[in-house]
Amino acid sequence: MKYINSFGENLYGILVLEDGTVLKGKGFGAEKEVLGELVFNTSMTGYVEILTDPSYKGQIITMTYPLEGNYGVSESWFESDGIKAEGFVIKDLTGNELDEFLKKYGVPGICNIDTRFITRRIRSKGVVRVLLKTSSEPIDDSEIEKYIEMAKSHKDLSEIDLVPEVSTKETVIHEAEDEVAKCVLIDCGVKTSIIDCLVERNCTVIQVPYNTPADEILNYNPDFVMVSNGPGDPSSVKETIDTVKSLIGKVPITGICLGHQIITLALGGETYKMKFGHRGGNQPVKNLEEDRVYITSQNHGFATKSESMPKDAEVFHINLNDNTVEGLRIKDKNILCVQYHPEAGPGPHDARFLFDEMIKLGIENK
Repeated sequence: MKYINSFGENLYGILVLEDGTVLKGKGFGAEKEVLGELVFNTSMTGYVEILTDPSYKGQIITMTYPLEGNYGVSESWFESDGIKAEGFVIKDLTGNELDEFLKKYGVPGICNIDTRFITRRIRSKGVVRVLLKTSSEPIDDSEIEKYIEMAKSHKDLSEIDLVPEVSTKETVIHEAEDEVAKCVLIDCGVKTSIIDCLVERNCTVIQVPYNTPADEILNYNPDFVMVSNGPGDPSSVKETIDTVKSLIGKVPITGICLGHQIITLALGGETYKMKFGHRGGNQPVKNLEEDRVYITSQNHGFATKSESMPKDAEVFHINLNDNTVEGLRIKDKNILCVQYHPEAGPGPHDARFLFDEMIKLGIENK
């Protein structure tokens, strides 16, 4: 049966998992065939921010909330210069702007899919490699075995160095109107809202490529350095790890998400790939010092091994769902980093005060 997409072209759609599971639905967005790691996100809103988040490079996103597209698309919500996810899997497409949005950036989507089944599958067995195909012509069932093999042979995310694909290629300066601090931001795939949160607090941001050496960073005379979020396995970003090692003790260092993991590795700790990660806007994080809980936005598939950290590293935030590390601090080395996203984009703003703490750390300890 050919599905009729009332929002655009008539497209067939198929999602093929590496374990042989085949899901057929309605295609939308670009007519294309892509491979990637299938993950799920539990946010009820924010599909534009999610699709444009560079941390999703290499991944195909399934949304657990059933209705997507019902409030349109605005560039003011972008977290980068366009869609970075490889594909989009949803239950119901409810607006033509989302269809056109994916088409503009050459990204395929599939709807009329049982996203509850996908979510249960990922939660029980872990993230999975998949092939997503949309086509204006019928998708021949005789090709399915080939698609399964393509999904199986696709590289694991830990084998792909994705950061160079999303990092800035040149230095960009975001000037604050009334500068109180200056931050060099090592861009591993930074979200726009992170830069906005710093500039709004009168912190000038010098955004540099992921492979910028330590001496070049120090030449900017920053109050502090921030290592940004980004896609993939932190152990793949060896140049950034080496840079952070060289900066420790010379300038205050902060980090968010992948940046937190890179700092973990630079300190001699270890990271590991999670079964299905944390992706959504409803993750509870406990501040162990204040006995207080924040509801946070998260998007990560790797985490810090708490037992691997040096003795002077203080775990001061944990995830209440699984007790994973959500925040690290080393006071005498002026290091502060968090696994979650205090900027949200999308999600709750409970933890945006952390940007004030990071700026304060820089000003008081430069």
